[in-house]
Amino acid sequence: MDREEVRDLLHRVSAGTSGVEEALRELVAGPLAGRGDGDGIKDLGFARLDTHRALRTGDPEVVYGAGKKTAHIVTLLQELVRQPGRRTALATRLSDEALDAVSRGFDGDAGSDVPTGVRTEVRIDREARCAALGEPPSVQGRVVVVTAGTTDEPVAREAAFVAREFGCSVELVRDVGVAGIHRLLAVRDRLDAADCLVVVAGMDGALPSVVSGLVTVPVVAVPTSVGYGACFGGIAPLLTMLNSCGPGVLVCNIDNGFGAAVAAARMTRRMVRRDTGRPIPVGS
Repeated sequence: MDREEVRDLLHRVSAGTSGVEEALRELVAGPLAGRGDGDGIKDLGFARLDTHRALRTGDPEVVYGAGKKTAHIVTLLQELVRQPGRRTALATRLSDEALDAVSRGFDGDAGSDVPTGVRTEVRIDREARCAALGEPPSVQGRVVVVTAGTTDEPVAREAAFVAREFGCSVELVRDVGVAGIHRLLAVRDRLDAADCLVVVAGMDGALPSVVSGLVTVPVVAVPTSVGYGACFGGIAPLLTMLNSCGPGVLVCNIDNGFGAAVAAARMTRRMVRRDTGRPIPVGS
């Protein structure tokens, strides 16, 4: 349950279309469930799941899959799907085994090593190594994800997937690095039409600086670990981006498409709500 859903519930009570007892049951099942195995926390033994994030931030809860057992990932997602409300549940950095298990675990055909499945809509991007469950969010604003080269694609796909599941319309503009700068100039109008840009680059990491000098749009830069020896696993493009001469470039950690997408989505949602004159709930 998030702030918009609580607001909608209160409006229904005020309008008389929902009774007080019905509203109370919804709240008790959501963020006001009490202490311990409620109050925004679900203790699963191996993890203490945050079921309150949407109310605090307006964002869905996300399971970081790297290093987790496959059965634990599926269990976490199943518990998120069982929570009241309409928010999407996400998982990132999933192995092939985990991607297969998530797909099976929510279509009623879970294997014996996976907890009993919960049937719901599943959206998977294998190149992004991400999965999303539940009702897709309504679209608010437009994020364009830009790559310097084709080897930046997995990080860019992660950013695109997450931004879309956080409620943004997303376009991918691929392979417009500075080694062939005419490719970038050819798509300048598309970039400037976005509400926010996520620019993904390895090697020398110069693309975000160039982009920031061509557009009026906020730029979130993501260095990738793509490059030869002196790239140092992404440290070289990271330092380039941190030392950008282009003003207003925000820099995320190496290969952190997820973090860039969340930042872009939050900025975009906030701008769209200001433009439309809608109330801006704190934390969303």
